[in-house]
Amino acid sequence: MKFRILIDREKDEEIVARVHERTPLIDEIEELVSRWERTGEIVGYIGEDIVMLDLGDVEAFYIESGRTYAACADGNKYRIRMPLYELEAILPGSFRRINKSAIANMKRIVRYRSGLNGAVDAVFGSGFSDYISRRCFAELKKEYSL
Repeated sequence: MKFRILIDREKDEEIVARVHERTPLIDEIEELVSRWERTGEIVGYIGEDIVMLDLGDVEAFYIESGRTYAACADGNKYRIRMPLYELEAILPGSFRRINKSAIANMKRIVRYRSGLNGAVDAVFGSGFSDYISRRCFAELKKEYSL
């Protein structure tokens, strides 16, 4: 495999991969480039105010009363005007679906709490917590060696 960088300030930046077949390495490169292109911010609303939220400060996105919210490290919740499936498509790799109505920033989980009935909750630094479905927990256990 060859690697070349061509610097041309007159043209738009682009990355082209000329490959024989799609491999896990190519998928990883594509994911890295896709994540790099994202701004790292999302628009949130608190009352009448519009706030730019840094994705690094967002602990989770969740549904409450049919609306999407972001739980942030500062303890506030911000209204997000996007459904979870759209968020899931644009969020970086550190965000994972933990149940049907929540996406968690895995870097912000401080501990996992087991319940008496076998349920597992993800607990975040701000104190916010949400349950992890059994299906999602099985996937997380495999991926993160929990």
